[in-house]
Amino acid sequence: MVAHDPGTAGALKMAPSLLSADFGGLAEAVGEVAGVADWLHLDVMDGHFVPNLTIGPPVVRSLRKHSDLYFDCHLMMTDPGDYLEAFAEAGADGCTVHVEVGRTDELLECCRALGLRAGLAANPDTPFEALEPHLHRVDLVLCMTVFPGFGGQSFMEEVVPKVAQMRAALVERGLADRVDLEVDGGIDERTAPAAARAGANVLVAGSAIFGRERPWEATEAIRAAAVRGRASDGPR
Repeated sequence: MVAHDPGTAGALKMAPSLLSADFGGLAEAVGEVAGVADWLHLDVMDGHFVPNLTIGPPVVRSLRKHSDLYFDCHLMMTDPGDYLEAFAEAGADGCTVHVEVGRTDELLECCRALGLRAGLAANPDTPFEALEPHLHRVDLVLCMTVFPGFGGQSFMEEVVPKVAQMRAALVERGLADRVDLEVDGGIDERTAPAAARAGANVLVAGSAIFGRERPWEATEAIRAAAVRGRASDGPR
């Protein structure tokens, strides 16, 4: 059972990513956005699936003591199944695995068995067709708008049509009221409107939030930009 409310699927949500925060003061960083964030996005990198190392279950457990936010854990790992139970016990609410690592249905079912919301991610060059067979098993789809591994990269406009295609598929299959569509990579005030207009409802932003002097104001500015994007013509 999910311990913290993920909110209504399809509703606009801001998910600040701690990847760009000062790792020497993560609890303080969480506090800076606690009043304006809907979710907290935790990037987990194993140094194998992506060329970087970040946090693991012990850090998630420590952060859980400081926050009641929904913890959205993005597992950029070759063998996420080996760690799902540890993340669940540490306080994760949802875990997102990459379709590129394989064993997709098995991993999604494992998430559900552990009481986690099940997410499925795809790299920018992975086609919609790789995600499409699994949509009925997920609670969240993450379309990466940069290649994962490092923060501060530029938004890849060429992924926007895949986001729109995914939103259309969720609507067509009657899944839009239970599956969130997330984008991660290069999201800021300039790019948020395009992502939201294409149909993304969960926006992950790292350097555009924690690279600013007032992270809470940056979070709200990106949210406002996304609202403008959703208000313009485009898929819902």
